[in-house]
Amino acid sequence: QVQFVESGGGLVQPGGSLRLSCAANISISSIGRMGWYRRPPGKQREFVARITSGGRLSYADSVKGRFTISRDYAKNTVYLQMNSLKPEDTAVYYCNGAPPFGFWGQGTQVTVSS
Repeated sequence: QVQFVESGGGLVQPGGSLRLSCAANISISSIGRMGWYRRPPGKQREFVARITSGGRLSYADSVKGRFTISRDYAKNTVYLQMNSLKPEDTAVYYCNGAPPFGFWGQGTQVTVSS
């Protein structure tokens, strides 16, 4: 089964930036649409961003204009560039297909705090 490994999280001050990476054990081009999701503390997992096989991008309203999803087929990696981070962006971030498969990786913790 496909497996995803997320990395790049950490502690950052409000207004800061982070870039998350997602590697898969199969070709991401074969998966097609890829997405980033997050689970804030005490809340349900939610959609953050999506990229289609054709390169169409979509974002949750809460991150639009601040986050950018991209992919590198040569590195078989999907990225999430996060700028102007806010405390409400604190969450565990996951990548998966879009729509997601029924299993998830460990995610990477992002904490935005001064």
